[in-house]
Amino acid sequence: MEADAAKLIGAGLASFPLAGAAIGLGLIFSNFLSGAFRNPSAAAQNQPTMLLAFALTEFTGLLGFVIAILILLNIF
Repeated sequence: MEADAAKLIGAGLASFPLAGAAIGLGLIFSNFLSGAFRNPSAAAQNQPTMLLAFALTEFTGLLGFVIAILILLNIF
């Protein structure tokens, strides 16, 4: 296998966390909105937890994206 082909395969595999982050963000916000509509008085208490979950999930996706770009730019 040529090095360029292996590099492209590795970058493609490193971009899988982007799909997981998209699914995770959808689940986070859908569950938060579902809970907020059922109990609006508790929405303010759950918002910091939702924002923390959003930040950690987004970081995972961005980390996978950065690794894929670093592989494509021959940093690794």
